[in-house]
Order: sequence, then structure tokens, then C-alpha cells
Amino acid sequence: MKILLDFLPVVAFFVAFKLSADDMFVATGAAIIASVLVVAWTWWREGRVEKMAIASAGLMVVLGGITLLLHDDTFVLWKPTAVNWLFALVFLGSQWIGGQPLVQRMLGQQLELPDALWRRLNFAWIAFFAFSGAASLYVAFHYDRETWVNFKLFGMLGLTVLFVLGQGLWLARHVKQPDT
Repeated sequence: MKILLDFLPVVAFFVAFKLSADDMFVATGAAIIASVLVVAWTWWREGRVEKMAIASAGLMVVLGGITLLLHDDTFVLWKPTAVNWLFALVFLGSQWIGGQPLVQRMLGQQLELPDALWRRLNFAWIAFFAFSGAASLYVAFHYDRETWVNFKLFGMLGLTVLFVLGQGLWLARHVKQPDT
């Protein structure tokens, strides 16, 4: 359910773009509304919202709001890159802040890895987020808006699925087996 909520603003953007005859501003408004609703729903259901979800929604509201205010879609084109690069910076900073790389804090209950492998895995996530942000910018400024919107939903989702599957295969041998 959580992953569906995470993608709701992207899907709302995509659907609004397609239904509005490729209007970036209608799509931006839909994504802003969806982002706020996801944060509100999560808060209502769980009593808390993850910092990264708040950051992503905040960037959507700010960059999307500037897009609508100035009637210039450049700002919303930067949003996926800003989010991905923010994630890369957080993962990078976790190497030195908090005692463990962020990926180890997230997966440490399921996996036993030597410190060097945790750092390597953390750097893989840093590289993935940096690449994803750069790819979004490249598509945004070298192709038409329809291609970027399609890439934003299908391309970014596909890249994420491939990365997670590759990571899963690499990590499978380290998953803790339940005691029987």
C-alpha cells in the first residue's frame, strides 16, 4: 500500500497530463493536490509521516507552486531531479552521521553484512539516485514534454525496479533465515 501512495502524485501528474491534452500546468496542479493528500492520509492513518515523504511533497508544492505562479514548467521539470539528488545527499551524509549508513539502518534487521558491504550498498544507492536525477534532467531538456512525462512514470519506475531487483539478487545470499 505504501508504494502505491508514494507513486500516487506521479500517477496523478501522468493521468492529468494525458486527460488535459498535454497541459503541464493542469498536471502540476494535480500532482500538488495528490502530494498533499498523500501526506495528510499517511498522517491520519499512521500518526506520522517519513521525513523523505515530507521533503518530496514539500518540493512538489514549492516547485509546482512556482511553476503555476510563473506559468513556467521549468521548475516542475527539476522536481524529480531535486528529490533524487536530495536522497543521494541523505544517503551520502549517512556515511558519517548516525553511526551506520542509511541502507544499513533500513535493512539491518533482515541482513547481516560486513561494514564494507553496507558501505558499498549505500554507495550503490547514492549512485542510483544521482544517475536517476541526471537522467530526468537529460530527458526533460532534450526531449518533448510528453516524452518526459512518460519517462517520469515508466522510465523512472523501470529504472527503480531494475535496480532493486539487481540489488536483491546481489543481497539474496545474505538474507537471515528464520530459526526453525
